[in-house]
Order: sequence, then C-alpha cells, then structure tokens
Amino acid sequence: MVNKTYTENKKFDKCDFTQEPFDKGEYETCTFNACNFSGADLSGANFSNCSFISCNLSMVKLAKTVLREIKFSDCKLLGVGFEHCSTFTFSVQFENCLLNLASFYKLGLKKTIFKNTSLHEVDFSECDLSAAIFDNCDLTRAIFKGSNLEKADFRTSLNYAISPADNKIRKAKFSMQGVRGLLTEFDIEIE
Repeated sequence: MVNKTYTENKKFDKCDFTQEPFDKGEYETCTFNACNFSGADLSGANFSNCSFISCNLSMVKLAKTVLREIKFSDCKLLGVGFEHCSTFTFSVQFENCLLNLASFYKLGLKKTIFKNTSLHEVDFSECDLSAAIFDNCDLTRAIFKGSNLEKADFRTSLNYAISPADNKIRKAKFSMQGVRGLLTEFDIEIE
C-alpha cells in the first residue's frame, strides 16, 4: 500500500503537471495558481477547501477523486468527467470558467454556483441541481434530462433548452426572454 502525502495551506504557482508528475495525496486549503494540469491523472487525489485560479484542467482524469468545497476561478476545464469523482461530500463552484463538454452525469450539485461560465454541451443528465445558481452563464446545447432543477436560478443565463416534461422545474426561476428555452421541444414560433 502506497502512503499518500498530506499537504496543507500550500500555494502552487505556475506548476506544469504535464511535465512533472502530480503527487496524488491529500490537499487541504491549498491554492493552485496558473498551473497546467491538462490531461493529468488526478485519480484518487483528495482536495478539500482548495482554490484553482487560472489553471488549465482540460481532460484531467478524476476517477474516485475527492472534491470537497472546491472553487474554480478563471479556469479552463474542457471535457472534464466530474461524474467519475467520489460523490461523497462532492462540492464545487465555478466562476469565469470555460467548462465546455464537461459531464456531471448523475451528480448531486445542490446549491452549486456557476457564475460567468461557458457551459456549452455540458451533460447535466440526472443531476440534482436543486437551488443551483446559473449566473450569467452560456448553456448552449447543455443537456438536462431527468434532472432536478427545482428552485434553480437561470434568470441571467442564456441559450438553454430545458424540457419541462423531462425535468423537475418546480419553483425554478427564468427570465421572460429565457422562457423560449423551455419551449424549444414544441417547435413553435415565438415573436
């Protein structure tokens, strides 16, 4: 059995984990600033109360990775399969991120905040997004199927297509111009 390292309150600045191996230990209250994780294998790592700022995490592998109280700011997370993470205590938030082609399939994302984030073609199928906030997000071709969107706030977001028949949307909030995104499946013209 391999002993995992424990790292606390450390700042990682401009590390390139595509060139040097990433130690898959436990990280608590650490900050990763301008680090390159593109394609890195973070499987089995444990992150708690950490911040990722201006990092490239595109296509990282997250099998059984623990993400607890994690904030991603100004990060690139293209094609990330969050559904492979440990679901126990999974808690993330995103601000000013590029999250296109990511997948959260069947994850609990209750009260998750997505702010100023591009969510093109993100898979939210069968997610619990109750009371989640989508603040000024672009949801072009994002997938919502069998999702719980009760009390979720979409008022400042755009380009979503959500089927009220396939999702729970009770008490969800939408802007008047965004209502069109609830009617796309009916192929009707709104003027």
